[in-house]
Amino acid sequence: MDVNLIFKIASIGILSAVLHTVLARSGKEEYAYLASLVGVIIVLGVVINLISKLFDNIKSLFQLY
Repeated sequence: MDVNLIFKIASIGILSAVLHTVLARSGKEEYAYLASLVGVIIVLGVVINLISKLFDNIKSLFQLY
């Protein structure tokens, strides 16, 4: 696993948190929660992609075709 992936996930989390805070302070709580949800969905997509690659590597390692 690469350290850049951890930094990418952390930066998405920080950006989502800042955007949530700015929107919540301006009185747009609905958009703030939507921004947080989009951040979670993006990180979840990255993690699902990594899990898919892991299962592909396991299949090729044990030759499970």
